Amino acid sequence: MKTISIIVPCYNEEENVEALHQAILGVFQSDLKEYGYELIFIDNDSSDRTRDIIRDICKKDQGVKGIFNARNFGQFNSPYYAMLQSSGDCTVLMAADFQDPVDMIPRYVKEWENGYKIVIGIKKSSKESKIMYWLRTCYYKIIKKLSDVEQIEHFTGFGLYDKKFITVLKELDDPTPFLRGIVAELGFKRKEIPYEQPKRRAGITSNNFYRLYDAAMLSVTSYTKVGLRLATIIGSIFSFASMLVALIYLVLKLLYWDRFPAGMAPVLIGMCFLGSVQIFFIGLVGEYILSINARIMKRPLVIEEERVNFTCGEVEERENVLLAAASMEDGNEI
Repeated sequence: MKTISIIVPCYNEEENVEALHQAILGVFQSDLKEYGYELIFIDNDSSDRTRDIIRDICKKDQGVKGIFNARNFGQFNSPYYAMLQSSGDCTVLMAADFQDPVDMIPRYVKEWENGYKIVIGIKKSSKESKIMYWLRTCYYKIIKKLSDVEQIEHFTGFGLYDKKFITVLKELDDPTPFLRGIVAELGFKRKEIPYEQPKRRAGITSNNFYRLYDAAMLSVTSYTKVGLRLATIIGSIFSFASMLVALIYLVLKLLYWDRFPAGMAPVLIGMCFLGSVQIFFIGLVGEYILSINARIMKRPLVIEEERVNFTCGEVEERENVLLAAASMEDGNEI
């Protein structure tokens, strides 16, 4: 019997985790009877009752596992790390708030059985704010044009991934993974299924401006060179223009020294304009450096505080992987 792993990242989802467990269980009992399941909830240091509810679910259902992070490790590291812990023949990543429809899972599995290594959902419409959907559309269009790798529009990570793809993810050893870009970059045979994104079932979304900005900048710094190229090109243009203007001012002042007043207004305007351009591009270059710094430091994706319902063999296997990685790093240092 083939096993399907379901990964559900959680952060303050006390109103949704029990209902989602029942919904997923219903899908396996009705549409996926011939498959086994492994449901992994990974909690990103929730401050509500999410962890207690997951523990209760794990006691009632041995097919459910829990990973509790020591702190909040971000919206990208936590689900990515959980995918690496899955043991199924394929792995489905979905949100806990029901915005990723549970009834898509059988459709994913069907296409997977047809030979696709990756089956993903593409939002063709959404019941969320129309303004937010339009802004996301603009963002995807811009990234798609700027990126060296063809990016996937309106793809959130919701999809099914074959075990071979999970093995590749384990070998990447990326401390700042961006799954959406990795899926587009690696080139596995992929099937895209359109769907309408429903509204959040309950609770308040944890996404805010900072999280959305973080996602956007991770995409820009990981898959585009345009920021650095713009900094170089525009910097060169304005440097040349500044030198030209300075030379013209000097010549005019020498020729018409008694009639040419070189006032402070143009000087101040030029300084403010050039200063703002420099500050903008210094900040953009800083984003690239921040991304490079995170990769060089090689910090772990997640630090676990607790595991629930994982077997001794799975725990030992994880420890062996960590020890092997540590010994490789020591060998590289030597």
